[in-house]
Amino acid sequence: MDSCGCSISEDTINGGGKSKGQGLSGACPTNGVIGKKVDTQTVKAILALPLNLLTSDAYRFCADPDCSTVYYSEDGQQLFDEADLRERVYQKHADDKEISICYCFRHTVGNIGSEIAESGKSTVVAEITAGIKAGQCACDIRNPQGDCCLGNVRALVKDLSN
Repeated sequence: MDSCGCSISEDTINGGGKSKGQGLSGACPTNGVIGKKVDTQTVKAILALPLNLLTSDAYRFCADPDCSTVYYSEDGQQLFDEADLRERVYQKHADDKEISICYCFRHTVGNIGSEIAESGKSTVVAEITAGIKAGQCACDIRNPQGDCCLGNVRALVKDLSN
């Protein structure tokens, strides 16, 4: 684990589960899915709104592509969708070739797909790993999901390589 919270050996997809929790603490008020906790610093960094609008100190990330909500307060009183953000969210548009999957090094679904189509492989995981080791990532505040993109990138590379 490095200073940005990235685990170089990480092989899971980040971004919260799909377990339903309608009415439960931590459940998205829009769809009832229990979202992943995110640090308030992440929300502050990604929001394109005045930060004095934040009324909670506990937020969650809704990764469900069918849900318009991206962040919501744990008490369910505040909801933020992509129109409120500085970035479009990979989990909401995973099939969009122009969407960033790596927010620190600006890799898109399309440029990873093009590299694999042209060469039969991708160097993106090695490049991101080298950047992490060099202390050049800030996934905790640049990635809307609030943590490392490597799980998402590895899954995409595997999917596109098959």
